[in-house]
Amino acid sequence: MDAPVWERFADVVLAADAAVCRVVQGVPPRDFAGLYVGDDEVDALLMTLPGLDGPLPEQVAPLRARLDPHVDAARAALHAWARTGDDGLARACRYAGARGVAAEVLAVLLAADLHPQRQRLLAYVQDSVQLPRPTLAWVARVLGQEAVRALAPRGPLVRAGLAVVGADGAWGTRMCGVAPRVAWAARGDDTLDPEVPAGTRVVAADEGAGPGAVPGAAGRSATGRGARRPRPPADRPAGSGALLLVNGADPESRRRTAAAALQGTELLVAALPASVDAWHALVREATLRCAALVVEVDGRLTPDDTEQLDRAGHLALVLASARELPLDCLPARPWREVHVRDGEADDGDWRRRTGSPAPVGVRLTREQLRLVAGADRGTRNGAGGVVAGVRRLAGGHLDGVAARVHARRGWDDLVLPATPTGQLRDLVARYRQRRTVFGTWGFPAVPSAGVVALFAGPSGTGKTLAAEVVAADLGLDLYKVDLSAVVSKYIGETEKNLERVFSAAASGDMVLFFDEADALFGKRTDVSSSHDRYANIEVAYLLQRLEVFDGLVILATNLQGNIDDAFWRRIAVSVTFTSPDEAERRRIWDRVFPAAAPVEDVDLDLLARRFKVTGGVIRNAALGAAFAAADEGAGITMGRVVRALQRELVKLGHLSVVDPVDEPVGAPAVRAGG
Repeated sequence: MDAPVWERFADVVLAADAAVCRVVQGVPPRDFAGLYVGDDEVDALLMTLPGLDGPLPEQVAPLRARLDPHVDAARAALHAWARTGDDGLARACRYAGARGVAAEVLAVLLAADLHPQRQRLLAYVQDSVQLPRPTLAWVARVLGQEAVRALAPRGPLVRAGLAVVGADGAWGTRMCGVAPRVAWAARGDDTLDPEVPAGTRVVAADEGAGPGAVPGAAGRSATGRGARRPRPPADRPAGSGALLLVNGADPESRRRTAAAALQGTELLVAALPASVDAWHALVREATLRCAALVVEVDGRLTPDDTEQLDRAGHLALVLASARELPLDCLPARPWREVHVRDGEADDGDWRRRTGSPAPVGVRLTREQLRLVAGADRGTRNGAGGVVAGVRRLAGGHLDGVAARVHARRGWDDLVLPATPTGQLRDLVARYRQRRTVFGTWGFPAVPSAGVVALFAGPSGTGKTLAAEVVAADLGLDLYKVDLSAVVSKYIGETEKNLERVFSAAASGDMVLFFDEADALFGKRTDVSSSHDRYANIEVAYLLQRLEVFDGLVILATNLQGNIDDAFWRRIAVSVTFTSPDEAERRRIWDRVFPAAAPVEDVDLDLLARRFKVTGGVIRNAALGAAFAAADEGAGITMGRVVRALQRELVKLGHLSVVDPVDEPVGAPAVRAGG
């Protein structure tokens, strides 16, 4: 196989220099060169010093006459390759602006790093076995002063991360080479540089935004700097890298917007690097791939970050962030900005990712859909895998602060009057139809598209069951927030725990359920102590967090009047739960015993009429009677149910006396008081 053009050029240059050195020095190659200097070498060394005009022309002119045509031919071929070559290295040279002598330097450095034989030859021409790689002095002597400028700190090879210059020793003896990733790329390996930030990924040009741009994306340019359709990065002049600012929505929506703006360009997507080495690796990787660099910025750029971006002026660059970046931290280059308003995945996104439209009731951002689709490709579970992936989005993030409730009960299990039942169905419709109302119909989602509901009523009246029914109808999991794990006596800890809850909930479609919500959402008080001041801060934080939360939050309280008035303007649906009447109690008693339970002669009408209790008490009494019957190896009788009810009433502080009855005959005489 023929050697690449760049490798042939490097070999011709090295061979020519070795031939000249051998004639001038007048000694054959020897072991331990450079470890000592003998008297017989002094004259030869003096003739090589540029300050003394170098070797005599008559010594090298005949040799140069024979070698120069070969060097010139190899140089012309290399320059043509750097201008028009279609292999990855030639395109990377153009992207980095490494044309002409810069391409010559890269060719020699890369060839030297790839083969030990060339390293021995370099040690000979530099007269030291300690210098097996090209030094800055050698580059200047053989390739010229312009070639050395390609290795300057802001030279095209160094700023692109392709070349590395040693930091130790005198300037002239500092050895130069290529980064290992460049050598691997020259040998056909396409693996990401191990020093790039964790999570860095490559998005192929044909995996871009697809037809059209992300809905809701609006753009503006820096004053006087309009936007043109970009050329492929490798064909741009050096230093003309475009800067695109994309903010809003979720990371995947921002990435899609960038892909639409840079059509036909591969994207290298990464988090903001935490070190200079990681920056160099990222710039080098983008250069070798001729890719646009998409950096996700969480917060703002530091001066060091801006400096690294200024150095890599050749890159097509996208800075993606949830919010607008301050002007004072942006790189000094023309920029264009696009704001992405809508991050919700539509049917087109679902079809591209999964091959099928969005499941009914499932609402994800594009970033969440990317994660879910990626997990499903690993399990190959089809639609079931997608649904499982949706449920796993927040898995682990809420451990310790919320309990996951698998919503299984439906509307038939809920016994309520017509008014609260209708309000609950309105709540489901309000959450399910947000895409239509706020998206298709154009209603403003102010302050957000999220839904906050308040369930108020005495304990045991069905607030938790109603939350489970709503979640089941929407196909979502219910997460019941553990207030004991959230509320902290330490200043600021409660807010941190709540931020963890809301952030995790935002990463997955779910229902957040705050039971006994007045413990967190209670009324603010006059500040008479530092404790009052910080308690008020917690309430204010919760109000702000609910303002921007896009999911479904249900607050449950026994005392509606304890909720701070400021929360009422954010509550979309308020449902009042009351103790059931006789007809409702009869329906609850009828549903509380499973079909397989051995129920014997239980008078449900009598129980519903005589015991004015809530559904929670009825369920506990039925369970108590069932355990008693199972322990005695008998059926669930009226007597056992009544005794279980008595225990529940005493537990609640009611003065209730139930006359003893003989089982299993007859109905008990019941006296209930208090």
